[in-house]
Amino acid sequence: MARIAIVYHSGYGHTKVIAEAVARGASSIPGTEATLVPVEEIERHWATLEDSDAIVFGTPTYMGCVSGPFKMFMDATARIWAEQKWKDKLAAGFTNSMGLSGDKLNTLQTLAVFAAQHGMLWVGLGELVVPDGVNRLSSYLGAMTQAGNVPPDQEPGPADQATGETLGRRVARSAERWRRGA
Repeated sequence: MARIAIVYHSGYGHTKVIAEAVARGASSIPGTEATLVPVEEIERHWATLEDSDAIVFGTPTYMGCVSGPFKMFMDATARIWAEQKWKDKLAAGFTNSMGLSGDKLNTLQTLAVFAAQHGMLWVGLGELVVPDGVNRLSSYLGAMTQAGNVPPDQEPGPADQATGETLGRRVARSAERWRRGA
């Protein structure tokens, strides 16, 4: 069974919606177990991350980068990094912001560098752009979504949730192939 952990911070609930979409996508692949891990509860889930085949990182983009609580999670992994406990695990990422761009690429690059420092193998979104559909924001490094524009409590729309599900499925399929040694 492939185990996927989705570690996320969600300041206003928008990123949580996408985390849930990633989990739905991953869980839709037979033999895959997806676990949501809010960074606020990380102390209870270190073993979950260690036992996972893949970790998907999700954070809002605040001021052009990861959120403060997500950065605190990243910094808290120093001992894991020193012991290389996540080496050769798969990694992926997603981010949400109010703007179409909002400098989300910088956030995804930050997540990819974080994964690389841990010796993880990055899985990108792998989808072409479909206007008003999957990958509508044209990101290949990971999933980018938009929410909270007008009105500010607007959730990510169906296309962005579908993008999250697509990322979850790709990570789950990759984890299964990685487990088989393909």
